[in-house]
Amino acid sequence: MTPELQRMDWMPSPPLAPIDSPLDLDHLSRMTLGDIALEREVLAMFAEQAGRLLAAMAASPADAGALAHKLKGSARGIGAFAVADAAASLECAIRTDHGRSHAFAALKEAVTEARAAIEAILKP
Repeated sequence: MTPELQRMDWMPSPPLAPIDSPLDLDHLSRMTLGDIALEREVLAMFAEQAGRLLAAMAASPADAGALAHKLKGSARGIGAFAVADAAASLECAIRTDHGRSHAFAALKEAVTEARAAIEAILKP
């Protein structure tokens, strides 16, 4: 192993196999260093942001690519990999000008599922 690689702190990658939940809670726990209060705060912020971004994409299609990119990053951060993948698909559909409406519908569905999972977690 080269010295450069020995000095790097490696972050575990997301799972290669699909998970049954819209959220990878192990990933979320790693990203929040196991702080349950922080997990809840981040989930609430993501749910609110995802709704705002979807509404903004619908209202301003010209900005949808940049908004999808932003949502993709946020989703990856909390372990909402289906949302991140759907956002990436929308970015690609916008770039290629092919299948945009289908990709947006898939993104809305992924966000709805993630928000429902978040709501269940945050329920008192």
